[in-house]
Amino acid sequence: MRPVHRLTHAYDETLALGAAFAGVLKRGDAVCLFGDLGTGKTVFVKGMAKGLGIRSEKVHSPTFTLMNIYEGRIPLYHFDLYRIRAEDLFGLGYEEFFYGNGITAVEWSERLEALLPRDHWHVLLKHAGDDARSITISVRGESLRARGLALAEKL
Repeated sequence: MRPVHRLTHAYDETLALGAAFAGVLKRGDAVCLFGDLGTGKTVFVKGMAKGLGIRSEKVHSPTFTLMNIYEGRIPLYHFDLYRIRAEDLFGLGYEEFFYGNGITAVEWSERLEALLPRDHWHVLLKHAGDDARSITISVRGESLRARGLALAEKL
C-alpha cells in the first residue's frame, strides 16, 4: 500500500480526517501515532473517537494517567507514552488492550520500540507551517494491507 498523505489547515480538518479514518478501523486494530509536540496527535484521536460514536469533547490526552478508555460502538483505548519508557508498560497489562476487543490509539509510539504490534496503522504527523499539519497514514503488516488500500480510496 502506498501511504495516504493529507495536509490539514485547521483543527477541524484534522478532526475530520481522524473521523474518516475511523471508518476503516476494526476491533483489535492498533493505531500508532508519531510526531513532535503540538502536531495534532490528540486531535486526530479525538476525530477517531468521533468516528466511533464517542463525543470528541470527552477525549483528552492521557499524559498523566497513561491511558483512557472511551466507550463507543467499539471501545477506544487511548495511550500517551510521552512520560514513560517501553518497559514501564509491562506492569499495565498493555497486551489486554493492544490485542483486545477495542481499538488502541498510542501517542508517542516511538517509545514502544520492540513492543509495537507487528501489524498496525502507522500515523505520522508533522508541522507544516502555522496551523497546517502533514499527516501520513500507512500500514505495517500483511493483515492490514487490503484495508489500507480501501483507506486510500475513501480519503
